[in-house]
Amino acid sequence: MPERVRIALAQVNLLVGDVPGNVARILAWTERARDEHKADLVVFPELALTSYPPEDLLRRAGLLRRVEQGLETLREGIRGIEAIVGHPHRAQGGLYNAASLLGNGEIRATYLKHHLPNYGVFDEKRYFASGTAPCVVPVRGLPVGLTVCEDMWAPGPVEQTVKAGARLLININGSPYHMNKGRERLEIVVRHARTNRVPFVYLNLVGGQDELVFDGESFVTDAAGGVVMRAPAFVEGLYPLDIEVGGEARPVPGAIAPELSDEESVYAALVLGVRDYVEKNRFAGVVLGLSGGVDSALTLCIAVDALGPERVEAVMMPSRYTASMSLEDARAQAEILGVAHRTIPIEPMFQAFIASLAEEFRGMPPDTTEENIQARVRGVLLMAISNKTGKMVLTTGNKSEMAVGYATLYGDMAGGFAAIKDVPKTLVYRLAAWRNRRRAVIPQRVFDRPPSAELRPDQKDTDSLPPYAVLDPILERYVEREESPEEIVAAGFEAETVQRVVRMVDRNEYKRRQAPPGVRITPRAFGRDRRYPITSGYPGDR
Repeated sequence: MPERVRIALAQVNLLVGDVPGNVARILAWTERARDEHKADLVVFPELALTSYPPEDLLRRAGLLRRVEQGLETLREGIRGIEAIVGHPHRAQGGLYNAASLLGNGEIRATYLKHHLPNYGVFDEKRYFASGTAPCVVPVRGLPVGLTVCEDMWAPGPVEQTVKAGARLLININGSPYHMNKGRERLEIVVRHARTNRVPFVYLNLVGGQDELVFDGESFVTDAAGGVVMRAPAFVEGLYPLDIEVGGEARPVPGAIAPELSDEESVYAALVLGVRDYVEKNRFAGVVLGLSGGVDSALTLCIAVDALGPERVEAVMMPSRYTASMSLEDARAQAEILGVAHRTIPIEPMFQAFIASLAEEFRGMPPDTTEENIQARVRGVLLMAISNKTGKMVLTTGNKSEMAVGYATLYGDMAGGFAAIKDVPKTLVYRLAAWRNRRRAVIPQRVFDRPPSAELRPDQKDTDSLPPYAVLDPILERYVEREESPEEIVAAGFEAETVQRVVRMVDRNEYKRRQAPPGVRITPRAFGRDRRYPITSGYPGDR
C-alpha cells in the first residue's frame, strides 16, 4: 500500500492586526490537526499572522516586531506536525509577503511571494518587495512546492516551482469574494494542474474584514485537474486530505461540498460580512430603520441571520406620507423574526424643523429639501438610539441608489455599516425571494408594491429613476465594466436614458465618499475598487 501524507487545510477566520490572537488561533488549530486528524501538515492562509489585508499597519514597526515574536512562538510551539503559515517577512532591507514551513523547532523554509497584485482592492506593491526564487521542501519525503495567491494568476511561479522538483503544489490565499470568483479560481487551478501534471492544493482565508469577505471554498485537484476535495464556502474549519505518495502524488478523494447558487453565495457573504464587522468591532448589536420596503426587509433578515434576533432592533419612523400597509408589513416581519421593534412618528420633529426654517424658506416652494429633512430626522433618531445602546446603525441602501445618488447624506446614509451597499436593486428582490423560500418572513406586499421612498404624496422611485430593470444593466456596464455611454447605447439602451444615468453616477461621487463601508459582492464595488475624483473637469466619455 502506498505511503500517505495527510494534509489538513485550515480554512480559518482571523483578525487583522491581532498578531498574538492569531498566533494563539494558529496553535490551537495546529493542535487539532495533529491530535484529532493525525495530520502530517497543516496549511494556513496568506498573511495569517496579521490576517489579510493589514494595509498601512504594515508601516508600523511595532506590528512587524509582533510578527517576528509570533513566528518565534510558532517555531517553538509547533511540535509533532509541520505547518505552512503566511506572514510578513523582513529580509535584505525589504518587506515580503511570505509563507514559511515550520515544525519541530525549526523554520525549515521561507517562500517570498513573486507577483504582487496592485489592482481593484489590492495594493501590495505599496508595502512589499517581490521574491524571485522557487521553494520546494520535502514533507515526509513528498516534494511540496509553495506559492502565494497571485503567483497562480500570473505566468512563471507555478512552472518554476514544478521545474524545481515539486510533485504537489500548495497555494495559500487571502482571496476576497465576489460573485463567480470561485469558478474563476477553479479554472486557473485546473489549467495549472493539467499543464504541469501535478496535484494542486488551494487554501483560502474565510471571514469578513471591513468591506471584504473571504469565502474560503478551499479545494484540491488531482494532476488531471479533477476536483477531489472542496471545503464549504463561508465556513471555518479544518478539512483533511490524504495524498498517496508512490510513483507520483495522488490525492485520495474526499468530501466535496456543493457549489452554492448565486443567491445563496451572495446572501452568505452578506451575513458573514455583517456578523464579522459587528463582532470584530465589538458592537452590542445593530439597530435599523424598517420602512416596509424590500431593502430594509432584506437587511433585517441579514441582520437576524448574522446576529440572532435578540441583538437586532428595528425602528419604524412613519411620516405623513407613510402608507398604513408599510407600517403593517414592517411590524409583521419584525414579529415573525422575533425582533424588538418600536414606532417613533417623525411628524412632530419634521414640523419643528419646518417651523424653524419658515423664514429662511419664505416664498420658496417645497422640493427635495423637505424630503431630505424627513430622512435626516430618521438618521438623528437612529444615531441617538445607537449612542445610548451601543448598537451600530445598519443602513439599508442598495447599490443602484448609491450609484445615482438616490439617497440622503446624513439621513438614510447615516450609519456604521451598509449591508447591501454593493447589491443592485434587482438582486435585492432576488435575494429577498430566495430568503423567503427558506421561510416566509417578508410579507408578499413588499414584493408586489412599486418601490417608494414615501417622502411626498404618491411617490414612486420611477418618478426620479428609470425602472430598475433598465437602470441596473446600465449601471453594471458603466460602473463594473467601465463601458462608455456609446458602447452602452450600442448594446441596445436608449441614448437619453444612458446619458441621464451616467450624469447621475458622475455627479454623486461626493455622496459615495461619505457613505459607510459595506459588504463587497461584485468585482467593482464603490470604495476600494472604484476610485474617482470628486472634483474633476473630465467631461465624461462621449
